[in-house]
Amino acid sequence: MTAKELRDMPNDELAEQIAKFRKDLLGLRFANATGELENTSGISRARRDLARALTVENERTLGVSRRRGA
Repeated sequence: MTAKELRDMPNDELAEQIAKFRKDLLGLRFANATGELENTSGISRARRDLARALTVENERTLGVSRRRGA
């Protein structure tokens, strides 16, 4: 999911998305630890998605406006 898509979400939907990313990451870590995960690149992708969503949430908390090309 791109940062633009996350920035366009309302606050409650963003919070739900963050919870989903955290749950997905936990599942991937568990699968990796038990040897069930074959494609480990999903962990990196999940971590980046979570970090991107948390960054957007933090921007909203701080009142930072990120406009590109302006």
